Formats: sequence, C-alpha cells, structure tokens
Amino acid sequence: MVDHETWSEEQASTTVSVDGHDLEVAYHNDGPAQSDEPPVVFVHGIPTWSFLWRDIVPAVAEDRRTIAPDMVGYGNSAMRDGFDRSIRAQEEMLAALLDDLDVEEIALVAHDIGGGVALRFAAHNPEMVDQLVLSNAVCYDSWPVEFVSNLGLPSTADLEREELEGRLDAAFVEGAYGEADPEFVDGMKAPWLTDEGHLSLVRNAVSTNTNHTTEIDYGAITAETLLLWGEDDVMQPYGYAERLAGDIADAELAPLSDAYHWVPEDRSDAYADRLREFLGEAQA
Repeated sequence: MVDHETWSEEQASTTVSVDGHDLEVAYHNDGPAQSDEPPVVFVHGIPTWSFLWRDIVPAVAEDRRTIAPDMVGYGNSAMRDGFDRSIRAQEEMLAALLDDLDVEEIALVAHDIGGGVALRFAAHNPEMVDQLVLSNAVCYDSWPVEFVSNLGLPSTADLEREELEGRLDAAFVEGAYGEADPEFVDGMKAPWLTDEGHLSLVRNAVSTNTNHTTEIDYGAITAETLLLWGEDDVMQPYGYAERLAGDIADAELAPLSDAYHWVPEDRSDAYADRLREFLGEAQA
C-alpha cells in the first residue's frame, strides 16, 4: 500500500490553460503505456485529491493505463489564488489535460464532486467516454453538503491550523464506515496543512455551485454507466444513484453495503473487483 509521500513522488505534471489561466496539473500515471483499450481516468472530490484512489489504481493498472489527476486547487496541482475551481472549470481542466496527453477515448471513474465533473464531461463529450463509473457523486441538487459549505466561509481562512485539521479529521472519520485508516486520513489532510493549501481549500469550497449539475442534460450521456455507490452514505444518499439510473440510458446500479461516503476506501477490495469486472465487460 503506497503512502501519500510516495504517491506524490510518482506523479507527473503538465501545464494546461483553463479560462485563460495557465495552471499546473499533477497526475498519477500508471499501467501499460501501450494498450488496445482506452485509459481509465480517475477523478476525486472535495476535500480529497488523487490519493483517494491509492488502493484502486494499482489493481486497474494491472490491465489498463490509468490517469488520476489532482483537480486544479487540489493536491499537488496549482493552488495559487485567482482562478475558478468550480466543477465547470474542472471539466475544462480535464478536457485540456486529455488533449495534452493525446487521449481521445477514456473510461471515466469519479467520486463526489469529481462525479459532477464526470457527468458534465460525459454529457458534453459522449464520443470520448466509453464507460462511466460514478461513486457517491454529486448530481442534480444533491450538494453542497454542510461541511463543505462551512469550509467556504470567510472565517475558515482565519482558523488556527489545529482547528482546521480537527475539522478535516472529523470529516474523514465520520464519512468512513467503521474505523478510518490513519494513513488514509493523514494522506487526505496533507495538501491542506500549509498556508497555501489552507486558503486553496477555502476557495475550492466556495466554488461549489449546484447550478453546474442541475443544468446537465443527463439524457445526453451515452456511456455504459455503473453506479458503484456506498449505500449507507448520508452526504450523497443512494436515492440519487437510483435517480441517475432512471435518467441515464445505459446505467446499472451496483450498491456496496457497509460503505459510507469514502467508498473506494471503505470497501477497496470489493470496489476494485467490481470496477475491473465492469471495465472488462467492454473487452469481452
């Protein structure tokens, strides 16, 4: 199991243009360089970064190329002030990154607000997304949740570091099923425990905009879709997965029991197995 320092060391980076801003994007790249199957792209949410996929990427990378970016404002990507971090902007980042990497077709796996990014991208670029996997994803009017809204308050920027860390501890512990792995919690907190990271987290939280998922034409999504959802989540309840299943033409419900919001962490083995099975269906 890789730790967050090693994960960071393994990341590559490139610069893309988003809304006229040149922004550095860090991404984890693994798996075979040459494959007949499209790469599998993993998109995280808030307040996580690509390290969320630490137990999932290695399993998928046995068969497929994997690309797991840090969204702008997150992880090891650009955190400076003065640019939009909304899911609309993150969709632009994803498109620019794939163009930079000369990737024309993908399987797209996403969690939390990364799910909102993925839904927008799949609706706007149906020719690029062959398969779509959504896990406890924001959609419709399901967000933002109170914890994230509170992170976006101006007063959060003035919190003592110890208090901010306490809030993050609570989020990762309460959003987990059972006892949270300290290595996971420490890794998730790490990007935010600097002055730049602290302010960037506030900017990320204030950029949450429900309009960016209520405006999606869900019927435009043509990708084969798997709703791999922690069914005990209270932040993004399973009822939203059922609603997505009704609006996306080719969608399958795949609830995971004993899993809260951080489902790739809560049920990592079961998650990886079901994901690999789904991805393999396209090759059969």
